[in-house]
Amino acid sequence: MSEDDKKQRAGGYHGGAVETVISVEAVTAQAAAIAQDVSNEDLLNLAGNDPYLSIDNLNAGYGRMEILHNINLHVARKQSLCLIGPNGAGKSTILHAIFGFNDIFSGAIRIGDGANKREIGAMSPSSKLKEAGIAYILQDKSVFPGMTVEENLWMGGFLKDKPAEAKEAAEKVFDKYPRLAARRKHQAKVLSGGERRLLEISRALVMNPEILLVDEPSIGLEPRFIDMVFDILRDLQEVEGKTILMVEQNAKKGLEFADLGYVLVSGEVAIAGKGDDLLENPDVGRLFLGG
Repeated sequence: MSEDDKKQRAGGYHGGAVETVISVEAVTAQAAAIAQDVSNEDLLNLAGNDPYLSIDNLNAGYGRMEILHNINLHVARKQSLCLIGPNGAGKSTILHAIFGFNDIFSGAIRIGDGANKREIGAMSPSSKLKEAGIAYILQDKSVFPGMTVEENLWMGGFLKDKPAEAKEAAEKVFDKYPRLAARRKHQAKVLSGGERRLLEISRALVMNPEILLVDEPSIGLEPRFIDMVFDILRDLQEVEGKTILMVEQNAKKGLEFADLGYVLVSGEVAIAGKGDDLLENPDVGRLFLGG
């Protein structure tokens, strides 16, 4: 294949054969070129004008480095939102800002129904988990490998007022996921990749959060486990009524799962819409879906 042919076929990110993958810098430039004028009103409409989690004009980053620039984000209770975009776009930084892992320079983060919203930006991560009902499910390798599955779940309830409450919550998780119950006395290091991810998700459930911040749920997993993880998340949203905000490098799987999708570019929302609509968007497909 000639170099010209390769350039003509270059049209994807996180997908496709080697010759179809373009650099992060090229994706960022092309995504910026197709960015739409996404208003805060547009984002509110996508959340049914009744958001449970809202970010308003947020500027945030690390130290003196500002990564997010006047970001707005709205997701309704029991709704799911997937953030996609090139590396360095600020996707995980949004999750970090919500949970308190970085610096907020201005703007507001609020949760609550209707008029009962409260500002949570200044709360500590522990307070956000215990009082605001927000749990952060980290990327892979966040379990304690030398502890048993059972002990890992108990650690998920470390903010409970009494150890017995954590153990009671862990039993509810075992009732829900027999696959984990069968391995409760096994050290976490012997679990398969899919089982480890199930344990990471389950540990977050011990505190019974309302909002799940899920960072790259498919990363490092074999294809046969990816569907399992998304089935678990779908059950948590549709059956248990969790609100889910996700960052996902597998844009196709993330948008297939989520009610809503935002494309982030250089710390700003470039495109937003229903997940199904973004899957059908030819520009999103060319840049992020490998086609």
